[in-house]
Amino acid sequence: MSGFNQLLLRAVQSLGLLGKMAATVAVIEPFRNPVNTEGIFSCVVKLLNSRAKLGRQTNREDQRLEERQLPRLWILTPTASELLLDSFGFRLPEESEGWGKGVYFLTEVWRVGLIAIHQLPKSPETMWLRMLGRGRVQQQAIAELSVLPVDNPLRTNALELLYILQANLQANTPPIPAGDDEDQELVMAIAPLFQQHLEAAQQQGREEGQRMILESFLQVRFGELDPRTLTLILPISAFPVAEFTVLLVQLSTLPAGQNEHQQVQNLLAQTVLEKAFVQSGQLEQLPVNLIPDLLALSPDNLSSVLADLPQLSMGELTARLAQPST
Repeated sequence: MSGFNQLLLRAVQSLGLLGKMAATVAVIEPFRNPVNTEGIFSCVVKLLNSRAKLGRQTNREDQRLEERQLPRLWILTPTASELLLDSFGFRLPEESEGWGKGVYFLTEVWRVGLIAIHQLPKSPETMWLRMLGRGRVQQQAIAELSVLPVDNPLRTNALELLYILQANLQANTPPIPAGDDEDQELVMAIAPLFQQHLEAAQQQGREEGQRMILESFLQVRFGELDPRTLTLILPISAFPVAEFTVLLVQLSTLPAGQNEHQQVQNLLAQTVLEKAFVQSGQLEQLPVNLIPDLLALSPDNLSSVLADLPQLSMGELTARLAQPST
C-alpha cells in the first residue's frame, strides 16, 4: 500500500484525525495486514534514515536542526495486540492531548506513533483510517461513506483515495487464497461508490468524470499541472475503466523528485501512444525517439496531433513530428 503513501500524506488535511497527523513532518507507513515486530523495526529504520539525511543536509547548510523539523513516524495497522504494544512500550496519550482511543506513542524522543485501527471510535473523523482496517471495521466505514450525500466533500475526498487503494490492491495483492476473499469484497464494495462518483461528477459522461479524477489525483500527487500535462490527460479520460485504473496505479508508484513532472508526462505519452499503436497491433514496441519528439511539441500542436492520433499511421505521425511547424 505504499504506492499511495505520498497521496495520503498530502490529502489528509481534509480528513479528520489524519489532519492532526500531518500537522508536523510525517512518515506514514500503512500496513494491510497486522504489523509485527520486524515491521515496526523496519519502519523505525526508515525514520532514523530520514532523520540522519535531514541532519546531514542542515550540517551542509551550516544550520541548526530544530525539533519542529524532525519527522514523526506513523504506523497504521488494522490490529495490534496488547503483547506487541507492551513489548515496545507504546503508551496511550493523556486525554487532554485529544488523540482519542486507538492512538499510541513511544516516548517523545522516538517521535513514533501507532494507530490500532480496530480500536478507533466510530466517527466521521476516523472514517478514512477505518477504511484501511479489515473485516467489520472496514465494512462499517464503507457503509458510513455510502450514506453520505454524493456532493459531500468528505465523501468525495475519501472516495478518490479509496479508488487509489482499490487500484493498489488489484495491482499489488498476490492471488487470493481460497476462502480468503476479503480484498475482493473490498473491490466489489468500492466499485458502485466509484460509479456514483463518476455520475455525480459530470453531465457529459464517463470521460469527463475520469478526467476530473485524473486531474485531481495528479494535482494532489505532483502539484500544479502545466498545459502539456493537461493536454495529455484528455485522450486518457476516454480509456475503459480497467485501463484507467492501471494507469492510476502506475502514476501512484512514480518516485518523487526534481523530474517528477517529466516522469508523469513520459508515462502519459507512453500510455497514449501504446494505446494507439501497440494495443492496436500496428507495432510491437514504440520507436525510441517517439515520446521525446511528441513531448517537444507546443501544447497547441500536441493537442492537434493527439486529436488526429486515432486516424494516423506510424509513418504519418512520424512525418508530422518531423515538420518544424507541427
